[in-house]
Amino acid sequence: QVTLVESGGGLVQAGGSLRLSCAASGRTFSSYDMGWFRQAPGKEREFVAVITWTGGNTYYADSVKGRFTISRDNAKNTMYLQMNSLKPEDTAVYHCAARFGGRFVVLTTSGYDYWGQGTQVTVSS
Repeated sequence: QVTLVESGGGLVQAGGSLRLSCAASGRTFSSYDMGWFRQAPGKEREFVAVITWTGGNTYYADSVKGRFTISRDNAKNTMYLQMNSLKPEDTAVYHCAARFGGRFVVLTTSGYDYWGQGTQVTVSS
């Protein structure tokens, strides 16, 4: 069982930056692929970024590539999302998610077993 808690959301002007954190419980954090997903009002939850359990591979949605960076610190059981050059269309509730690491990386919401409650990110124009 993994419990995830996000923090770091807030209100920022377009062009600004935020750093989200996802703190995980449990002693096997390092065995899980971790991801960030977001959901804007009236829209489906969508993939943002994923980092594999080894930390060696990262994947990004085209819409955030070059602006967002996902990372993890297994010693602290924490994952991060550094968001730069924020745009109003980045406004959403950001959720972290976890799935036990395997041979293949999964970039869809249905592939993740554990979810946090989310943190609101609002980007004003």
